Amino acid sequence: MVIESSSTTSTAITVMDTSIKNNIATAVSHTHIPNRPLSKTHHHLAFIMSIEAELFAIRCGINQASLINNISKIIVITDSIHAARKIFDISPHPY
Repeated sequence: MVIESSSTTSTAITVMDTSIKNNIATAVSHTHIPNRPLSKTHHHLAFIMSIEAELFAIRCGINQASLINNISKIIVITDSIHAARKIFDISPHPY
């Protein structure tokens, strides 16, 4: 539904998720732009907390989408409401 409602080529949809196993976080983000191939980033982080891993995945997805020319809107889809709220927190955080 999101893809259909945002089918302009100036909109990027980035979907991300993380998982932590044995103190290693895996952050994956997929960025979709209509009429372009799907792009994917995959990162591993050591000794990081869950919220930091989620914030890092969001950052990677936004960075990936913002590097593409003519993008005026980025839609972020995540399963972590705590990380999404932290994006707008004005206190400093590394991610």
